[in-house]
Amino acid sequence: MPPEIIGIMAVCATVAIVAISRLFSRQAELRDDRRPQRDDNDLADRLHRIEMAVEATALEVERISEANRFMARLLAERAGLGAPAPKAPERVVTPH
Repeated sequence: MPPEIIGIMAVCATVAIVAISRLFSRQAELRDDRRPQRDDNDLADRLHRIEMAVEATALEVERISEANRFMARLLAERAGLGAPAPKAPERVVTPH
């Protein structure tokens, strides 16, 4: 190959490498700019809201469990008073 073509190829390769590196650095800058900037107050408020939601959920779960225990106790009392004893199932002969 003639030296002029090698020189032109070297210049083109250098320009391409610089352009690609600039593209990647610009893309990284834009990615950082798109991230929302949050201050400590915003994070503290958000954490407080999450804590309140967790506490409310825990309270509701406790209420549901109390209701289930109450219903289980009522059903147990009801079954003990007037319910007839369960009979053994009758034998069923199936044709084969």
